[in-house]
Amino acid sequence: MKKTRVVVVDDSALVRSLLAEIINRQTDMECVGTANDPLIAREMIRELNPDVITLDIEMPKMDGIEFLGRLMRLRPMPVVMISTLTERGADVTMRALELGAVDFVSKPRIGLADGIRDLAGQIVDKIRVAASAHIRRTVTPAAGPDVNAAASTPKVNQAIGRISTEKLVCIGASTGGTEAIKEVLVKMPADSPGIVITQHMPPGFTSSFAARLNSLCQITVKEAVHGERILPGHAYIAPGGKQFRIDKSGANYVCVVEDAEPVNRHRPSVEVLFKSAARVVGRNAYGIMLTGMGNDGAKAMKEMRDAGSYNYVQDEASCVVFGMPREAILHGAADEVLPLGSIAAALLTKLSGSTDRYRV
Repeated sequence: MKKTRVVVVDDSALVRSLLAEIINRQTDMECVGTANDPLIAREMIRELNPDVITLDIEMPKMDGIEFLGRLMRLRPMPVVMISTLTERGADVTMRALELGAVDFVSKPRIGLADGIRDLAGQIVDKIRVAASAHIRRTVTPAAGPDVNAAASTPKVNQAIGRISTEKLVCIGASTGGTEAIKEVLVKMPADSPGIVITQHMPPGFTSSFAARLNSLCQITVKEAVHGERILPGHAYIAPGGKQFRIDKSGANYVCVVEDAEPVNRHRPSVEVLFKSAARVVGRNAYGIMLTGMGNDGAKAMKEMRDAGSYNYVQDEASCVVFGMPREAILHGAADEVLPLGSIAAALLTKLSGSTDRYRV
């Protein structure tokens, strides 16, 4: 069996040793090298040609973000970031995902050795996913705010025109989803229906994710708060470490955020959100399944379709990881399977047409 070859890049000798030990315990992977700064890592990558690298953010000589940006422009490859869970760490991690990192692991600030050992299962799972991910060369500005049509348009409160206020868009995603969600949301006009989103993400990162999207989109993007009304022109992101679903209060949709058990090993879980959409929203729902590992949300997306929703699933060629979209298709949950770049336009066309559903 061919093993996944991993290079570990971290300025901490302890972390390098722990990660190498964890990786080498696996039968399907091996740590072929460790580097304490990006300049050494650069040479090591040239010589060893690894399948995956793990990359620290704060390092001497060149920080991990600068190195990642250069790497993804010149030699794109799967990268798993090692991030410290701080407010700055969360913001920088969002930037790393934007630059093309496949995923990240939250490194504990205290009890480092025990903390990393506790994360061993998560670390190796993410390395396995990264090894099979579709990686593309990225072309992004080196610094400063993003420039796009959506960001250049000030947020305005517009009345819903032809689009019914009863409509609700439900999005689920996991690995690779932060950029996929951005691709959809930046194309949504300020008078869009309410949008609810579950992206697999741990506590402490979803507020930075929402703030980042809010700075780029015409709609208002925020982390969901328990009991708040879901408004047109707004997108609500499931808080990390909580379950998120929708309910109705009178004629209004409301957010339900709770400390419930993991579903499909996830909290938040797409299954929870989509099941509530099938029950509460029915034929007024539009489902979108984006890139991600596993099968979370596939069964519930089929329930949505059976209840009358219209569902879009991202195609394999544009996914970082095709797991969740593939499972949704296999469960018969998809009305249309589209490239990521076509989903928002197809949704807007559908929303602007008849409010009734027709299926041949």
